[in-house]
Amino acid sequence: MAYDKFTILTSSAVPMPIENVDTDQIIPARFLKATERKGFGDNLFRDWRYNSDNTPKQDFILNNPIYSGKILVAGKNFGSGSSREHAAWAIYDYGFRCVVSSFFADIFKGNALNIGILPVQVSPEFLDRIFSAIEADPHTELEINLPQQSITILATGESASFDINGYKKDNMTNGYDDIDYLQAMKEEIQAFASKSLY
Repeated sequence: MAYDKFTILTSSAVPMPIENVDTDQIIPARFLKATERKGFGDNLFRDWRYNSDNTPKQDFILNNPIYSGKILVAGKNFGSGSSREHAAWAIYDYGFRCVVSSFFADIFKGNALNIGILPVQVSPEFLDRIFSAIEADPHTELEINLPQQSITILATGESASFDINGYKKDNMTNGYDDIDYLQAMKEEIQAFASKSLY
C-alpha cells in the first residue's frame, strides 16, 4: 500500500493561522535533492522552525510543545506557489495526516491526496471557529470523518461538511495511490483485455 488507510481521524491539532503559505515555505528548494519520500519531515517549514545556527525558533508553532496531533489547521490559500510534490511529502513525513484550510492551491491539493494527506476545505467562518476552539483548549480534538465527509469540533459539537473527488475518496479509504488502484483492478483489466482480443 502507498500509505495508511484513512477513514475516521480523531486528533488534536496544530494551529497555524498564516495565510498564503507557499510550497517554498513548506519545504525550501535546497532540500529537494532526494527522490524518495523519506526524511522531508525534518525540514518541514525549515526556515520558520530554525535559526541560521539550527537552533529552534521558540516562537514558531511546531516548536511549541503545547500543540501536537495529526491535523494541521492552516490559514487561507495553503500550498500555493510551485508544484513540488515534496511539500506534501514533508507534511506527511512529519506526521500530519490532514490539513484544514479555507482554501488550497489545486496542485498542492492533488499532491496531498496522492500520498494520503486529506485536505479538508471549510468556510472561513468554520475555520475561525476551529482556531478559537484550539485557542481555548490546545488539547481540543477534531474528528475528520472521510466516509461522511464531515469535520467536527468535538468540544462544541460544531460540524461542517467538505467535498472530495469520489475516486480520491475511494483511494484514501483503501490506502491506495494511483498504481495501487490499478493493481487492485488487475483481474478486471485482464478480463477486459482478453475479451477485446476476440
